[in-house]
Amino acid sequence: MNLDTQSLQSIINFIWTVADDVLINKFPENKYQDVILPMTVLRRLDLALENSKDKVLKTHNEFKSRMDNLEGLLTSKEHGSGLAFYNTSPYTMKMLLDDPKNIDSNFLDYINGFSENVQDIITKFRFRNQLDVFEDTGITFSLIEKFCNPKVQLSPEKISPMAMGYMFEDLLRRFNEKTNAAAGRHFTPREIIELMTHLVYLPVKDKIQNGTYLVYDPCVGSGAMLTQSKKYATDPDGEIKSKATFHLYGQENTGEMYATCKSDMLLKGEDPDKIKFGSTLSEYGFEPNLKFNFMLTNPPYGTSWKQDMDNLNVGSGKKTEINDRRFNLPIKNFKGELEETCLTSRSNDGQLMFMLHMLSKMKDPKDGGSRIASVQNGSALFTGDAGSGESGIRQYILENDLLECIIQLPNDMFYNTGITTYIWILSNVKDTKRQGKVQLINASSKKFYKKRRKPLGSKRNELDTNHILEVQNMYMNFDEDEFSKIFDNEDFGFHQITTHQPEKDENGKIIKDIKGKSKSNKNLKDSENIPLKENIDTYFKREVLPFAEYSWYDKTKMKVGYEIAFNKYFYEYEALRPLKEIANDIFSLEAETDNLLKEIVE
Repeated sequence: MNLDTQSLQSIINFIWTVADDVLINKFPENKYQDVILPMTVLRRLDLALENSKDKVLKTHNEFKSRMDNLEGLLTSKEHGSGLAFYNTSPYTMKMLLDDPKNIDSNFLDYINGFSENVQDIITKFRFRNQLDVFEDTGITFSLIEKFCNPKVQLSPEKISPMAMGYMFEDLLRRFNEKTNAAAGRHFTPREIIELMTHLVYLPVKDKIQNGTYLVYDPCVGSGAMLTQSKKYATDPDGEIKSKATFHLYGQENTGEMYATCKSDMLLKGEDPDKIKFGSTLSEYGFEPNLKFNFMLTNPPYGTSWKQDMDNLNVGSGKKTEINDRRFNLPIKNFKGELEETCLTSRSNDGQLMFMLHMLSKMKDPKDGGSRIASVQNGSALFTGDAGSGESGIRQYILENDLLECIIQLPNDMFYNTGITTYIWILSNVKDTKRQGKVQLINASSKKFYKKRRKPLGSKRNELDTNHILEVQNMYMNFDEDEFSKIFDNEDFGFHQITTHQPEKDENGKIIKDIKGKSKSNKNLKDSENIPLKENIDTYFKREVLPFAEYSWYDKTKMKVGYEIAFNKYFYEYEALRPLKEIANDIFSLEAETDNLLKEIVE
């Protein structure tokens, strides 16, 4: 089904009324989501199992005393649910309403009847913690009755995993706004996922028509990136029309989002065991040597990864050292020699660490290589001076020719933040024309988005099909124009030198040390960033010596840095307004003020 976000609003609004009608004064506002989200998932699973309920009960009752493990029978099409999960209790949610007096004990029996994979979902939601409150406050019947209302169309046939992800993200946004919770993670709008999947798959369209491919999201959230990317690649009416097999892998460290993702993988017929719980950076859930063909993600940015640093046994020395091959990589020093370096970003923002993690999961180019699409905020482009972890990560990416393109998105695209964001496209199997090059696309102007009729949180802008196609064409054409620029990898690198000027005594005479060298005046020390393509001495003579005649720099203490100053390359000069026009505005304001003053006095 096509995702119509406006039509989903009526369902979202109805679910939201549960909080106001049933939970108010029974639960604190910051606990509403602990009830609403798992109940939504349970009802969705319940609807998927309704038609096979009698068959499952018959098989369970017939074989439970004869076999220890009934999972194969209870999930089969012939004898069970035909899905990867089941429920062996005698109840459905609707049936629970037939016995109001015993609804609490029956509801517990219903929950306990789910298969183990659903029990994991219930546990991650911490849903059993709420059952005593349901019973004590007497809301169990009202709550189940609400979710069984025909207005709440939650069955998989009515609401796809893509739509479900949107609904959950909207509900979470509302919960966060209601409780003034900080927006540490930024849920990805559907159209941005669509653009990412296009840019990941289209360049290798002809190479993925058959075979088996692994798709991975290390910050999987609701799983929408995984399910949407597979749908795009395999849609028989789509652009790719692949007949290949795609396996979906993901990891998530937020219990409610993990539970949501896993439940939709169950409903979608995907392997729920390929969705892991825990922090990707320090509790990676898969075999270390497992590699992926495609990776898509929107990692949390501006969010601390201090706990991961502790879990990774960060050293206590001046330089952060992590004993993990993902983060210890060779980059060139100022002499041009490869030097293994521990690359870590500052503790309050781990987004580039997820980038390094994904790079370590790329398949060897001999095995077809890998393609990555990742959403980042602006700090990933330029935060960190030469010699910092962030600069070193950018250096590793560019020195190894892994970056294909960066696309600046319009502002106000996300539900809970209006900040500027970028899509990074990376690959270790670059097309010949892209080798040694990086394309920057500025898709932030009004040409590439439209205003929403009604804002959704902070989301005021959106991309339509034509906007996505325009960006897609710019990327595929790989041409330069006012919105697309192409650079050499080296264009983003620089040597950073520290410039010194001599100390002088009161008579203006240069002070020298015991070796006869000029003493450096600490107050006059400065730094210069010299493009890698420029000769350092030539630059120094041209840009420094004319303004500081006796200055020098230490050639043994240079650093290499990399930054991508996106705005510099697309800067548009805006001419100052004519003085006459400004003067007329001032006179007009004075006239208005004068009239206002007269009215007050009179």
